[in-house]
Amino acid sequence: MNQHRPNGFATRAIHLGYDPTEHAGALTPPLHLTSTFAFDSVEQGAALFAGERAGHIYSRISNPTLDLLERRVADLEGAEAGLALASGMGAITSVMWSFLSPGDELVTDRTLYGCTFAFMRHGLAKWGVKITHADLTDLDAVRAAMGPRTRMVYFETPANPNMRLVDIAAVSAVAHRAGAMVVVDNTYATPVLTRPIGLGADIVVHSATKYMGGHGDLVGGIAVGRAEDMMQVRVVGMKDMTGAVMSPFNAMLVLRGLKTLKLRMERHCQSAAIVAEMLATHPGIAAVYYPGLAAFAQHALAKRQMPGFGAMIAFELKGGLEAGMAMMNRLKLIRRAVSLGDAESLIQHPASMTHSTYTAEERQAHGISEGLVRLSVGLEEIEDILDDLLQALNASQVRLSA
Repeated sequence: MNQHRPNGFATRAIHLGYDPTEHAGALTPPLHLTSTFAFDSVEQGAALFAGERAGHIYSRISNPTLDLLERRVADLEGAEAGLALASGMGAITSVMWSFLSPGDELVTDRTLYGCTFAFMRHGLAKWGVKITHADLTDLDAVRAAMGPRTRMVYFETPANPNMRLVDIAAVSAVAHRAGAMVVVDNTYATPVLTRPIGLGADIVVHSATKYMGGHGDLVGGIAVGRAEDMMQVRVVGMKDMTGAVMSPFNAMLVLRGLKTLKLRMERHCQSAAIVAEMLATHPGIAAVYYPGLAAFAQHALAKRQMPGFGAMIAFELKGGLEAGMAMMNRLKLIRRAVSLGDAESLIQHPASMTHSTYTAEERQAHGISEGLVRLSVGLEEIEDILDDLLQALNASQVRLSA
């Protein structure tokens, strides 16, 4: 082994932070199913509570299984520290409750996941945080949106569901000049494809339910950033505000998922590129939104910011909503379900499902058309995915032309 070269991504995802010889030779890290931890003495317990000594007190605050996951994901993202939480929304809300106060302003992009949009509109705004939506693809709009009370800039890239990209480095520079912190949802890309911390972001959040878990059998969230910031989220946002604690069993499942994350993402991306090219040339398709397509409006940014283009595709049929629904109902292999990043290919209709928290007028204003279809390309054989899409698309065309 070359001692002067750091281990690569996949190697760290499998090995970082764990030595089997320290655990009776167990190749797989132990699962610590405990709610509390015993102290050697009253003095030791007091020192732990005072923060004078490292260790575990209670699994709502920390747990050895979660600790390994947190250190491993933080390393993969290029961050100082991490925090495992009960869900992606648990990660988002815990971060925001930790750093935002009444009277502060949060600047966010036009397009957001429906539950994130709802939390900002019905949660933060209700308690006196001003929410400003701006076109974060336009740096002049970013500058214009920044004000004296702007405390945080938040965005997804690629955005759910329409695949808008945000230039992380450029927006982070503008935000930092205005004294605001930058929080990026990196769920779609994963650290395999994008590492926002290295591009200037302060905190990165994930729904670990998706690609990190990878098997559709858990719900979890991750936040990473500076050690000081993550401690703030741990003891304020998670411990005291949301209680959004990941179970040790789910942490074990995410650790399992990390071992194959790079391998799975390579296959996801490879298949999605083929599907996107097919959709782009199909006569029944009106528009395809996929960063890897040369015709994608932000393709140049995608090439700068992402070594691969992910497995999420948004598209619209020429027959609009009716055609999209007919096509989805004819699919046999691809499952009609929300979520993404599973081994199974999943398809859904954002306007009536994941983004139904928006009103129709809000969806129009935020770039989410009523006929938009969101496809998560899975790990099945690419020929089978293509065959299923083509038979459904062709049947829908025949129906609409009849």
